[in-house]
Amino acid sequence: MPITTCIFDAYGTLFDVSAAARQAAQEPDHASLADHWPAVAANWRLKQLQYSWLRAVTGEYVDFWQVTQDGLDWALEAQGLAGDAALRERLLALYWELSAYPEVPAMLGALKAAGKACAILSNGSPAMLDAAVRSAGLSEWLDDVLSVESVGIFKPAPQVYDMVGQRFGVPRDEVLFVSSNGWDAAAAAGYGFTTAWANRAGEPVDRLPARPDHVLADLDQIPRIAEA
Repeated sequence: MPITTCIFDAYGTLFDVSAAARQAAQEPDHASLADHWPAVAANWRLKQLQYSWLRAVTGEYVDFWQVTQDGLDWALEAQGLAGDAALRERLLALYWELSAYPEVPAMLGALKAAGKACAILSNGSPAMLDAAVRSAGLSEWLDDVLSVESVGIFKPAPQVYDMVGQRFGVPRDEVLFVSSNGWDAAAAAGYGFTTAWANRAGEPVDRLPARPDHVLADLDQIPRIAEA
């Protein structure tokens, strides 16, 4: 079946999750972050994901904003920055203003011009996602923004991927699912979506039951894949 619907993970896929730490490190008030921001950014993202998985397994759901704060607190403590309340506040504020990767607007515009439905499916809370979409100027190209808050469990639970069919009324084989997380792309492939992994870091493929259909360095080729 042809692809009719293109679904994107948000953080790390459309939005640059390192942007908050990178920007704060350039500000004079937060010079303490200058030598530590890459580690803070990496650990923040890692713990954010790990905490979402653990909460999904244990059934102790909280919204993604709480998970994001918990991940940051761990990352700051790991770099000896836990006592800097102003830095913490600034990083959290910047997380609501993440920039999109450079290729994203043109990529989404090409998909819409080709008649594809486009949406986000994310662990993010609705308020977080709304802020990110508006800050990055992506609203005009998105038909919807779907949050796991509707089902109360994080990816890769199948209830999350169910939301696509429920919203768009399309079979799984008409969906192209795009994520920067290899495990997310693999889980979506096992679910029955055509999947593309935006492997920006050049990592090995995860050893999971399913594998992404496409492995890309960025999102430039998504319109071509959607039309193939």
